[in-house]
Amino acid sequence: MLLDGAHVIDEALNAGVAIECLITDERDPAIAAAAERAGVPIHVATAAVMEAISPVRTPSGVVAIAHWQPASLASALERAPALVVGLRGVQDPGNFGSAIRAADALGASAVLALEDSADPGGWKALRGAMGSTFHLPVATAGTAEAIAHCRARGLQVAATVAAAGRDAAATDLRAPTLVLLGSEGRGLPDDLVAEADVRVTIPMSPRVNSLNVAVTAALILYEARRQRAGAG
Repeated sequence: MLLDGAHVIDEALNAGVAIECLITDERDPAIAAAAERAGVPIHVATAAVMEAISPVRTPSGVVAIAHWQPASLASALERAPALVVGLRGVQDPGNFGSAIRAADALGASAVLALEDSADPGGWKALRGAMGSTFHLPVATAGTAEAIAHCRARGLQVAATVAAAGRDAAATDLRAPTLVLLGSEGRGLPDDLVAEADVRVTIPMSPRVNSLNVAVTAALILYEARRQRAGAG
């Protein structure tokens, strides 16, 4: 996998991710020094080479090649109290990464990349997550398999819908929960919504019919965090 940017690389180093090499144009000596202390081979490159290597329009001046694997579904569901985010059909890697960031910030126990979603190990998803991919379990799984595993562990399944669902504040999110979120355009498939134990909607102005998936995730996770803090 390709890591782009000092912050993401630093988070990977702190998490013990295996980094094969770091390539730098020497603009950021601090991250190069940190990588060198961790035993990572350092290669100095010209600005032209960095421009060719980096996937972003304006290169940050440092990239790394790393080895990271998603968690297994079983291990991703081991953390308690369970508050799992399942992303189905979220194809934009930047949005996917931002949802991982929200999950990390607001206390989710794991993130699941379900069918038709972006690769959580892609550079753009990693950049959007800003290192959060390395802080909590991120697994890939089929939706049916994920739901079966969650139900076997006593998790309720909450499907997010744009309208006609229960207000998040009126939903019991203190219980172990799998929160399913779809893309902004299509949302979740109807059959998946029908299978859920509860449908959750974020109240919005009539002028707006949907929210970015990361924003929706953040609002629901914040409400779950609020409820669970009150229960303590």
